[in-house]
Amino acid sequence: MPWSTVPSVPNVSHQRDSGIDDDIDFDIRGSEMQFVEIELDPGESAVAEAGSMMFKAPSIEMTTAFGDGSYKAPAGLLGKLAGAGKRLITGESLFTTVFTHNGDGKARVAFASPYPGHIAAVKLDEVGGRLICQKDAFLCAARGVTIGIEFQRKVMTGLFGGEGFIMQKLEGDGWAFVHVGGTTTVRDLAPGEEIHVDTGCVAAYTGDIDFDFVRAGSIKSSIFGGEGMFFAKLRGPGRVWIQSLPFSRLAGRIHASAPQNGGSTGEGSVLGGLGDMFGDSR
Repeated sequence: MPWSTVPSVPNVSHQRDSGIDDDIDFDIRGSEMQFVEIELDPGESAVAEAGSMMFKAPSIEMTTAFGDGSYKAPAGLLGKLAGAGKRLITGESLFTTVFTHNGDGKARVAFASPYPGHIAAVKLDEVGGRLICQKDAFLCAARGVTIGIEFQRKVMTGLFGGEGFIMQKLEGDGWAFVHVGGTTTVRDLAPGEEIHVDTGCVAAYTGDIDFDFVRAGSIKSSIFGGEGMFFAKLRGPGRVWIQSLPFSRLAGRIHASAPQNGGSTGEGSVLGGLGDMFGDSR
């Protein structure tokens, strides 16, 4: 299947069939700074990363859950600690927030993207019940979706995986919403078909994808090429979501452009930082 790019303004609405996880309707709104608006029936819940809520109806009660807040969370203190510890390893909070509609009729709650990009809505039972995504990609889901970790087990992946070494694992049969930085492109890989991707640009992939690493050319090109020593190698069958703007790349550019030691970056000056040096001498 050829490359496909997510439309700039999808604004689509879906409803999933009955299953284990909660049924939800949703709309994805916006262009480069999207948010997902979820409609809940009485008793239904959505689970989200702490701090991602944009707005909610008064009848939707917000509670904090230790771990991923799913129905299938491990029982007992040790089980809950293990589930929360997995989230801590991926760099996320020990807690998630559960939003439950306790009123009548329908009520809506919205969750916003943390930086420019798109929201990918994935129905887990259509992709084999498992989705692997970057550790900061999960935004929200229907309650019942479990959020764990995925270690890349191969030696090369462990030593040189970088952003792709420890990833989030979403399991269940309901809707999960993943934030993808920049522009999103989706690639369906046939059995045996292979693609090489920058490690940070791999936003998510289905559980049947074989994930490994391949060296990025010669040692000279690895050191001076600016693309790192290894690329992610993904082999089908399965689906891959690729992002054009990994958060690490965005953060690196912001850091490089930020004033150092409280000074100015000299924007707009031909001399830049050198001009600031002469200016400070006054």
